[in-house]
Amino acid sequence: MARRSSTQPKPGTIGALASVHLRRGRAFFLKKVSYAMPIKAEAAAKTLPGAKIPTTAPPSTRDHLIEVGLELMRRHGYGATGLQEILGAAGVPKGSFYHHFGSKEEFTGAVLERYIAIEGEHCRQVLGNMRQPPLRRLRRYFEDLVRTAGQSAPIQGCLIGSLSLEVAGASPLLQRCLSSGFTHWQAAVTAVLLEAVEKGDLQNSTRPETLASFVLNSWEGALLRSQADKSDDPLKDFLHYIFEDLLAK
Repeated sequence: MARRSSTQPKPGTIGALASVHLRRGRAFFLKKVSYAMPIKAEAAAKTLPGAKIPTTAPPSTRDHLIEVGLELMRRHGYGATGLQEILGAAGVPKGSFYHHFGSKEEFTGAVLERYIAIEGEHCRQVLGNMRQPPLRRLRRYFEDLVRTAGQSAPIQGCLIGSLSLEVAGASPLLQRCLSSGFTHWQAAVTAVLLEAVEKGDLQNSTRPETLASFVLNSWEGALLRSQADKSDDPLKDFLHYIFEDLLAK
């Protein structure tokens, strides 16, 4: 009988469960990162003195529309971003839009997919850095989100959260996209919490999936309050109570 490799976790153990959640989270977040990488590489190159921006092929009309729609919807929301605003900002005729998308709803689904891919690449880079302890990686991840979604960011808020409030109750298609985004985001956080349990950083009685759900729900609530108050204080409170109380040894 073949022997199990010593590098593979035994079925039913925390290590096996962590492996499953990590694969789920990474598979989802890596699925569309090819959209995000040229944008991030160009932005990074611009910040380096004397750096040359790599030559890349111009985006297709479809990709250009999605990029424009992503910025407009992040700034103004779904309802305030009309088709004419999208076409005007993109410099694209209406016929080209309907060649690629059957409706604004379908277009918004593609915008969400792009946003999740970009955010997923950041999640993979930070949470996948195995050189750091799991809870330290998780804190760094949310500290990064405070900088990129808080009041000092060029565009505040989270598109998944804002669209959940605005359209999830009216569009079954977008509701499924939003729910899937949260589910796989939660899987990535769950994998880190499972690793923390396995390493003894959290108690064995910890329920990582439930805890990951609570952490993400708390983050989205804090982000919403931050926007209402025009203050990062709710985000700072989130970091303090999650990492210095709830997840402290």
